[in-house]
Amino acid sequence: MVTRRRTLQTTLLGAGLVGLRALATGLPPSFLLNPRRAFADGTACGAAGQAQFVIFNTSGQGDPLNASVPGTYEDPKIVHSPDPAMAATPLTIRGQTYTAAAPWATLPGAVLDRTCFWHLMTNTPVHPNEPHVLQLMGATTASEMLPSLLAKQLAPCLGTIQSQPISLGASTPSEGLAFGGAPQPIIPALALKATLTSAPGALTNLQGLRDQTMNQLYDLYKNGATPAQQAFVDSMVTSQQQVRNVNQSLLDALTSITDNSAASQILAAVTLIQMKVTPVIAIHIPFGGDNHRDVALAAETTQTISGVAAIGSLMQKLAAAGLADQVTFMSLNVFGRTLGPANTDGRQHNQNHQVSLTIGKPFKGGVIGGVAPVGSDYGATAFDSTTGASSPSGDVPALQSLASFGQTMLAAVGAPEAARSANVKSGKVITAALAG
Repeated sequence: MVTRRRTLQTTLLGAGLVGLRALATGLPPSFLLNPRRAFADGTACGAAGQAQFVIFNTSGQGDPLNASVPGTYEDPKIVHSPDPAMAATPLTIRGQTYTAAAPWATLPGAVLDRTCFWHLMTNTPVHPNEPHVLQLMGATTASEMLPSLLAKQLAPCLGTIQSQPISLGASTPSEGLAFGGAPQPIIPALALKATLTSAPGALTNLQGLRDQTMNQLYDLYKNGATPAQQAFVDSMVTSQQQVRNVNQSLLDALTSITDNSAASQILAAVTLIQMKVTPVIAIHIPFGGDNHRDVALAAETTQTISGVAAIGSLMQKLAAAGLADQVTFMSLNVFGRTLGPANTDGRQHNQNHQVSLTIGKPFKGGVIGGVAPVGSDYGATAFDSTTGASSPSGDVPALQSLASFGQTMLAAVGAPEAARSANVKSGKVITAALAG
C-alpha cells in the first residue's frame, strides 16, 4: 500500500533514497544515479558560478508589505502605521540613506546592502489571480510560473534531487505552485519533520546508509573504474565523522519544529537546501494579510515586525550554515494594498502597486522604482532600468515592471539571454538591481 509517508519520502529524497545517499556520501545525485557515466553536477549548466538556491516568499492575500518600505515615505499623504514601533526611520543601503518603517532598520548592514525593494504593478486586484501573477500576468511562455522557470534553470547547476519546486507554506490554494502545468505538492513543515525524523526516520541511519552506498560503489569500481572516476569519488566523499555532524545538525533543526509557522518553514527550507532536494522552495511569511478591517493598522504593525524578524532569522541561519552566498530570498505577492489618506483602519486591494524583495549575493541593494498618485490612490511609477530611479520618462513603464522583475530574477541566477527571452516574452533586465 502506498502511504502518504512513502509518497513524501519519494518526493523529498527521490527513488531509491538517492537524495539521502547524496547527503550521506557527499556525491551528487546525478553521479549516484549513473556512476559509470556521470562525473559531476552542472554539465547542462552554462553559468554554474551564478546559480543560487531560491527561497520564494509569496502571498495570495496581498499583504501590506508595500506600506512600510523605502520609496513610500516621500509623500506625506501616504498612510503608515501610527505605532511608535513602526516609526519612520533612516536606514543605509550601500552608503545611501532611505526612510522606512523602523523594523527594516534592524536588518544588519551586510544584509541591507544585498536587499532590493522593488515597486511593481501586478495589474490585478483579485486574490485567485495569484497563479497568474506568478506567471507574470501572461508574460511567460506556456504559462509557466516564475518559481518553476527558476527551478528549471537552476536544477542542472545545483545538482538537486528534483527540478520541481516545493511549497512549504501555501496558506491558500492560490499559493500552490505548478511545474510544467502540473500542480506540485504542498509539504507543511510538520509533515517534513515527521517524514524525516520519526523512527525509523530517513535521517536516523545516515551513517549506515553512507557505508552501504560506498561499499556498493567500491564493488562496482573493482570491475573497471577509470582513474578519473576514482579521483572524483575520493575528492567528494564525506567521512563518517562529517556524516555524523550533518546528521545531528539536521535532526536538531527538524526536531525543533512544532508547527507550520513562518519560523518553522524557514527551518524546513534551510534543511531542504542542505539536503539539495530542490532549487526553489516557496514559503509564506505574513506581513499583515488581507487587512480590510485593521483598526489603527494593528495587525499590519505586528506582522511587519515579526515578518522582518523572520527574514533576519533566515539570514542568520543561512550564514551559520555557510549558505549566505548560495541562497537568494525573493518575494512576489498577488497585489499590494492601498496607501492613501483613507487607509487608517485597514487597506484595500491595490492592483497598481506591490513591493517585492530580493536579498542575496546577486543583488545590489537599493530601491527600484517608486510610487505616485494613480486614480484615487497610489501606484508604481515608471523607472530607469540602469539606475532604478523613478521617472515619468523611464524606459520601464509600470505595466512592464512585473515582466522585467521576472527577466531580472532569471538573469541574477545565471540564465543566458536566449533562455530569458524564450521564457519571458516581455520586459527587460534591470541592471540597476544586479551586483557587478
